Amino acid sequence: MRDDRLVSTEYRASFDADITFSNGGGLQAQGFRLDVPDADVTEAALADLLVRHLGLLMVDEVRLRGVRVFAEPHKGSRGGPAPAPGPRRLVELSHVITAGMTTYPGLPGPEITPHLTFADSRARYAPGTEFTIGRISMVGNTGTYLDSPYHRYAGGTDLAGLPLDAIADLPAVVVRLAGGTERGIGPKALAPYDVAGAAVLLHTGWDRHWGTPEYGVDAPFLTEEGANALVDAGARLVGIDAVNIDSTDGGERPAHSILLAAGVPVLEHLTGLDQVPVTGARLHAAPPRVRDFGTFPVRAYAVLP
Repeated sequence: MRDDRLVSTEYRASFDADITFSNGGGLQAQGFRLDVPDADVTEAALADLLVRHLGLLMVDEVRLRGVRVFAEPHKGSRGGPAPAPGPRRLVELSHVITAGMTTYPGLPGPEITPHLTFADSRARYAPGTEFTIGRISMVGNTGTYLDSPYHRYAGGTDLAGLPLDAIADLPAVVVRLAGGTERGIGPKALAPYDVAGAAVLLHTGWDRHWGTPEYGVDAPFLTEEGANALVDAGARLVGIDAVNIDSTDGGERPAHSILLAAGVPVLEHLTGLDQVPVTGARLHAAPPRVRDFGTFPVRAYAVLP
């Protein structure tokens, strides 16, 4: 459950703009949106943010109309406000695993049973001392889990072979996509972000359907072109808060194939990405070191500065 006491409100602004240049010419924008530092941002400050975001030179005048400021998570406007300083905190990014739950439609849910109960253990220990040992039987694709290359390729690196620097203490880049109308996430949506060496976390907002039939239907996904763009840009890990990094409409899985062939682990079924800033956090998502196994649940979390 989200604790709003720990989450500072972020704001964005919507406006129309007319921009003229000192060497002639101009630009117009309608319904443009930008990250802003607070709800009381002035029009002058907003104009400066717009110029920085677009990287404009020789600007003569910026006229804004219809300015509206509203609460919404930042999407990473260039030159925009940095995360507010504060005490370090941890953000949970994993779903809870419970007996019989559905993670991926069609796969069996976990079976959680006692191997040794508290009552049965009393005969083994001194009076007043008791323990329980549980047993869990589940497929690797349960809850929030990480795919290693072995999940897709027989000769790929398995869970035991994943280097720690690919799954722990990674700088996180959160790509804000919640509220979008396109299911496929392609290069244009990823272009504004510097993802080299980072865990790229696709925040689609689809985790709101977790545990319902809607979760597995018409979910957002990373396109083949988007996967290639992330590999070319040097992404270290890619995650999504939806049912699959790929479209599940057919049998092809290009995003898995491209990312895992490049040694980029895939993290699926995330949650809580709305609580993580676009940049500045670090991701941890390390699975157990299991030999000849491709996928396993993780306790994914972000460390916020």
